Amino acid sequence: MDKITDKIAALPADANYFSLEFFPPKTPMGFSNLRDRLDRMARALRPLFVNVTWGAGGSTAQKSLELAEICQRELGLTTCLHLTCTNMSRRLIDKALDDAKALGIRNILALRGDPPRRAEYRDANDPDPGDDDDEFVWAVDLVRYIKKTHGDYFCIGVTAYPEGHADESHPLGQSLAHDLPHLVEKVQAGADFIMTQLFFDIGAYAKFEKTLREDPSGAFKDIVIIPGLMPIQSYQMIKRTTKLSHATIPDALMARLDAVKGDDEKVKTVGVDILSEMIEQIKEIKSRTPGPKGFHFYTLNLEKAVSFIVERTDLIAPSTPDEEAIAAADELAADIPRLQINGSTPRGSIHDLSRRQSTIGSDPRNRVIVLGRPASHPDYEATALEASVPAEPVNTRANTLAISEGEGVLGREATWDDFPNGRWGDARSPAYGQIDGYGVSLHVTVAQALELWGSPRTGEDVNSIFIRHLKGELPAIPWSEEGFNAETNAIRDHLIALNSKGWWTLASQPAVNGLSSSDPTFGWGPQHGFVFQKAFVECFIPSADWKILEEKLSQPEMKDVVCYFATNMAGDFVSSDTSHPSVDAGGQPFLQEPSTNAVTWGVFPGKEIVTPTIIEEVSFRAWSEEAFGIWGEWAKVYGRGSDSEKLLESIRADAWLVNIIHHDFVERDALWELLK
Repeated sequence: MDKITDKIAALPADANYFSLEFFPPKTPMGFSNLRDRLDRMARALRPLFVNVTWGAGGSTAQKSLELAEICQRELGLTTCLHLTCTNMSRRLIDKALDDAKALGIRNILALRGDPPRRAEYRDANDPDPGDDDDEFVWAVDLVRYIKKTHGDYFCIGVTAYPEGHADESHPLGQSLAHDLPHLVEKVQAGADFIMTQLFFDIGAYAKFEKTLREDPSGAFKDIVIIPGLMPIQSYQMIKRTTKLSHATIPDALMARLDAVKGDDEKVKTVGVDILSEMIEQIKEIKSRTPGPKGFHFYTLNLEKAVSFIVERTDLIAPSTPDEEAIAAADELAADIPRLQINGSTPRGSIHDLSRRQSTIGSDPRNRVIVLGRPASHPDYEATALEASVPAEPVNTRANTLAISEGEGVLGREATWDDFPNGRWGDARSPAYGQIDGYGVSLHVTVAQALELWGSPRTGEDVNSIFIRHLKGELPAIPWSEEGFNAETNAIRDHLIALNSKGWWTLASQPAVNGLSSSDPTFGWGPQHGFVFQKAFVECFIPSADWKILEEKLSQPEMKDVVCYFATNMAGDFVSSDTSHPSVDAGGQPFLQEPSTNAVTWGVFPGKEIVTPTIIEEVSFRAWSEEAFGIWGEWAKVYGRGSDSEKLLESIRADAWLVNIIHHDFVERDALWELLK
């Protein structure tokens, strides 16, 4: 029973269920750690199914399939694979569907993806399209194509926006009434369920579901509608996400987050409260329609917040009858104390059903020990040798849930990355990188790109775009759709000077030496703390300029003053901090690994030093692939052979992406004086 709709239909009419969404991590270490996290969440939470996001084309698409294989085959989780159709050739779509089928995946979430620019993305192996050939402009085209080529093999989901869909960077024209005919078309083409994008406005969702159920077409009368919810992982992250998705946060909810925005722990706690309250309200809305009530969570590859939410709202399915019988038999056999974590017993509705039958490899204490013969009945007998095997950790469901919620030493180890910081976080985290997980994108339409950035024809035109963004005259550049923090004012003139000579800055921060954590500009974290920053700047530099700067930064006297990382489109990489042979205090040789540069840290009462912003080789390399890819995406706005496309591609081929960190955080202008 691998189809989502079949699994839902098999549930009791009053049941609750939920699903979890993950994206392919950007680094191999992140991928490995996500595999462990998925295993833990699968055992503790038992989602009805999981979603795996899709990155169109290239290595991102392959990573999506690898992650889907882990979920479906290794962990036995019913998996729904996202699939975008625009800017994908028909051959690649066929391959993706065939690969999914080979993995045993029977669920596809059919998405449009970025606005189509088919001419730039056409596969060279595809024939020129004729009048009768399948073109993929909208998600409905993909739904029809899957039905046409694979019949009923796949259970097909489609997405909907409770507040209406907006292609532009502002929500003008965003309305459910505008979306409704398209959604009807997708369902009538063969969609089996609807999954919504994230929202926080319960009133908008109530109106959305009522409108669909009462639509005159009858298309939505009985279809499964699953609301999509995003746990609030950090203040900046939720602000960025809602801006990209055009989801409204009601003023009352925003006020609760604003009140704690400087303390990540409090933001996450308030976020759990908000999501839990929303779920109870959605349950009431869904009680008006017969059938199980489902919820979909955009996890962002994190586990702690969603674990708290699903336990608090009683969404975790109870143990099976077999497990209940085993637990009852165990209770009769012996009154064995339950594991305590931090002095408290794991809480929750699943606690009393958490004990499972032991195995020889884990805990043979409920077996009869036999001597002088093999164990004839291994279910309840063990030899003396088998009984002497040390017990493995107690992997009951309740204990695993406690770990996912961050309790005890094991919990702290499991949720060590619970406060991600985008691409400035730890590259070992499954959540490392930007939040969407969908690969390289401008996050704007072609029309928006032309309106924002015009058609640059010279390097001076590119300089002007970056400078206007720094001055607040442009809301976005291709690498960032966000404005600047207040702290940028301290170094704005330095950044403008760099961009004026063609050193295009993507990220930077000023030096800070022990300011109060409540400082209105630089402060963050709990009260009564002190915060520090090393100055750094990341920018694209023409190769000729980089050659001169590299020589300066490589002088012996600069060794303990700066750290730098640099790479180009061809993959050449240089750094002041690379693996190299060294000798320890005892004279033994060893390989010195590259260091991790903490460029922001805070000292708070009763806490270890907190380092939310780090720069290291692994994360820089992972980001550089995306950074150079965005030049290519920007060039595609203008069409092949155009002056703007030629300029941007030539810059992409020539420039170096460079990140320079100055270690002297006491002298605030040290980095900028150096770069003069």
